[in-house]
Amino acid sequence: MTAFPSESSIHRRGLLLVLSSPSGAGKSTLSRRLLAEEPNLSMSVSMTTRPPRSGEVDGVHYHFVDHDQFDQMIAADGFMEYATVFGNQYGTPKAAVATQLADGRDVLFDIDWQGTQQIGEIACDDLVSVFILPPSAGELERRLRTRAQDSAAVIAQRMAKANDEVSHWAEYDYVIVNADLDLSVTRIRAILAAERLKRRRQIGLAEFVKTLQHVC
Repeated sequence: MTAFPSESSIHRRGLLLVLSSPSGAGKSTLSRRLLAEEPNLSMSVSMTTRPPRSGEVDGVHYHFVDHDQFDQMIAADGFMEYATVFGNQYGTPKAAVATQLADGRDVLFDIDWQGTQQIGEIACDDLVSVFILPPSAGELERRLRTRAQDSAAVIAQRMAKANDEVSHWAEYDYVIVNADLDLSVTRIRAILAAERLKRRRQIGLAEFVKTLQHVC
């Protein structure tokens, strides 16, 4: 009897889930919830030249390097994307992401619109982009002030920068107004479920369909 490939022969290529928003819109909280609830989702660990904040661990929250090391990575074409934000450099190393995608794992990115554009240029078929909006400008400012991580001057900078960031909302595949955290998480998980089933991400599907046609 001829052995035909079964459904188990279909493997999925991972995807790149990008969350972008102005600071304070809630993407970091959303990211933590998604990582806790989606076992096949891993956080991309960026490289940065900024100093660690209290509680941050090198290699877990970021890879902390100096400017010379960062520039060497740029010269070696080692980043999927990189940018300078408030005087500090941030970038996503290519190698670790490529390995996870090939293994069928999804990778979560907390990056801005510039980084999203760069990733789209080199990995558009893998990219799923979601822009997170705050429910109002007043709520955005309140969140920035209550988290008490930044000085008043930095908060003012972030509020000024928010206008530019929000102007890029239409470049994204999906847009979510984060007025209710639980509802926002549910919506992003629904996006993930649908995107994982897209035909182009199912490796071996064409071969499996041919077996069905052969039998029929």
